[in-house]
Amino acid sequence: MTILVCGESLVDLVPVHEGPLLSPKLGGGPFNVAVSLGRLGTNVSFLSRVSTDAFGEQILGSLHDAGVDTTWVQRGAEPTTLAMTTLADDGSAQYSFYADGTADRLVGDPGELPDEITTLSFGTLSLLYEPGASMYAALLHRAHAAGKLTMLDPNIRPAAIDGTSGDITADGFRTRFKSWLPSVDILKVSEDDSYWLGLGPEGTTVDDWLAAGVAAVVMTRGGDGISVFTASGEFSVPGVPVDVVDTIGAGDTVHGALLAFLTNETIITTRDLKDMGAGDWEAALRFAARAAAITVSRPGADPPWASEPPRD
Repeated sequence: MTILVCGESLVDLVPVHEGPLLSPKLGGGPFNVAVSLGRLGTNVSFLSRVSTDAFGEQILGSLHDAGVDTTWVQRGAEPTTLAMTTLADDGSAQYSFYADGTADRLVGDPGELPDEITTLSFGTLSLLYEPGASMYAALLHRAHAAGKLTMLDPNIRPAAIDGTSGDITADGFRTRFKSWLPSVDILKVSEDDSYWLGLGPEGTTVDDWLAAGVAAVVMTRGGDGISVFTASGEFSVPGVPVDVVDTIGAGDTVHGALLAFLTNETIITTRDLKDMGAGDWEAALRFAARAAAITVSRPGADPPWASEPPRD
């Protein structure tokens, strides 16, 4: 059983303490998910197009160090995508992006996937920038139709969805998002993401997402914990008390840790997912919450290793 994480890797330019200096940190939602899975001891491969520049070499090295297979990684001479990160007083992060002509958005279709790949993960900028966005959407639909478990985190970045790049507008992205739902088994969103996507008393409901075909909606609530909504009901766990350094990579760690837990329990089909009860979901969410607490306790996206988050 192998999880294939699909999407971009990039370099985050992160503030150093309270000064004007910026420090380059490897990141990108899918990259962080892959690293989280690899560090937790899960069989994971990464599908992306990575630059041959110096940052690209560091990205490949970091994936290998985490135990991530890079057989599906394509290479290109175009530069690595950059993200400028600013941190609020509570450690929350905001981003702006430099992605024109970068390598990851030019990823090609990998073709038929082997049976050993049982689960696929998608998310973040790779869902925005063409032509890669259309390729990933096609792969999502194809994988789900083939019976593979799929998980998607839109990981909304408003600064990248403003139409200025010519790729997509906010309304266009919301329309595209709805078209993915029939092929998504697990939809992971933050509360902020859900509001941006129209969730609320006057708009979309979680039941609408479930009715569209999603088997489970996982919602992160920051320090208040994690909830999951399924046809069987809502299940929640509280957040783990921790001194927060910053929240970079917290949601990606939840994404990766949840997939690691499910794979370890051999939950690799839509039917397996729908058979999960309250106790199963609470154990999975507690594991993900512990993993995320470790990530936010240290600077940058630095997910835990298998020896760090204790299981029940």
